[in-house]
Amino acid sequence: MKALILTNEYPPHVYGGAGVHVENLSRELAKLIDVEVRCFGDQKVQKENLFATGFPLDKSRYTCPQQLVPVFGAIQRCLDFNSTNIDANIVHCHTWYTHFGGILAKLNYGLPFVITVHSLEPLRPWKREQLGGGYDFSLWVERTALHMADAVIAVSNETANDIFRIFQIPEEKIHVIYNGIDLDEYRPVEEKSALRRLGVNPVEPYILFVGRITRQKGILHLVNAIKYLDPNFQVVLCAGAPDTPEIAAEMKAAVAKAQANRQGIIWIEEMLDNRSKIELYSHAGVFVCPSIYEPFGIINLEAMACATAVVASAVGGIKEVVVHGETGYLVNLQQMTQSPFEPLNPDRFARDLADRINELMRDPVKRQQMGAAGRRRAEEIFAWSKIARQTVDLYEMILS
Repeated sequence: MKALILTNEYPPHVYGGAGVHVENLSRELAKLIDVEVRCFGDQKVQKENLFATGFPLDKSRYTCPQQLVPVFGAIQRCLDFNSTNIDANIVHCHTWYTHFGGILAKLNYGLPFVITVHSLEPLRPWKREQLGGGYDFSLWVERTALHMADAVIAVSNETANDIFRIFQIPEEKIHVIYNGIDLDEYRPVEEKSALRRLGVNPVEPYILFVGRITRQKGILHLVNAIKYLDPNFQVVLCAGAPDTPEIAAEMKAAVAKAQANRQGIIWIEEMLDNRSKIELYSHAGVFVCPSIYEPFGIINLEAMACATAVVASAVGGIKEVVVHGETGYLVNLQQMTQSPFEPLNPDRFARDLADRINELMRDPVKRQQMGAAGRRRAEEIFAWSKIARQTVDLYEMILS
């Protein structure tokens, strides 16, 4: 069997959870079957059973609004994916950027195609701020592809429920296969050189955020919670790649305001390599994930694998990763509707986040117990080898 994976992100061009997922899934799948990856970029990878090719984009003749460049660029790459001959048995798409490629492969090559849902466009209305009218295209292509797909993989039960509720996809076509974690790579480490390089005092406790500057990740809610945090620990915000200039400006103003009233706030804007992130996870007192929408929340799993307690929003798939009171605490977002736009009371959410963070930072024994429980949970449920085996089983079921 040979699987063709279509993806926006693939190393070294990885900026979110979907890219982490594809990197690890393709590696583990290649231990079981032949795998070809076609992605956005200039990659060229040849391993024993894994071949990855990046498809560059010539934007020199684009005169459309800047917001539409990533949309038309995605369409062009989906065409390029298909005009290059396909000899796989099955096509597997990740994120809406590649869904049109899956549709073309199904119609032109007669191949079954699978979609892994990492997020759903109707539940990310803030994307219009980034894509303009291109958001309407992303809504259309996602809905069309989900209905045409032979199987839809949801990364959590909560995501499966959302797919059924929003798109009325037949339940028998939806399969829950969790995200995974590389347990050999993500584990507690003693090294602290990255902390010193990044300006974090390695002998003082700190809380940690890791993620993009986007509405979805709720970073501004955490910054707003800083005024309610105890002053005796550092706040490390590893946050870059803002979605828009507007949210970048909001973040800059909010952090400056917080830093004017409190010491020990370190904002790391660079995109870090995995080794540096693992050091940050390993030595953090608490990892904080204030997302307002999260189909799975792989960053929480990364922190748990590094034996760090987590305080996270009680939304989406996070509730299936973080066990409240055992591996960390879940904080109720009190959303206005079933769709995750904003908290009903942002200040209340900020206070509740701060209360749980303060509670754990005052109790090193509980933090250690929760961190150990998180590592055990990662080992028992979320190993990538198990996720790859479940994915191949699904491929075989479709092909039979």
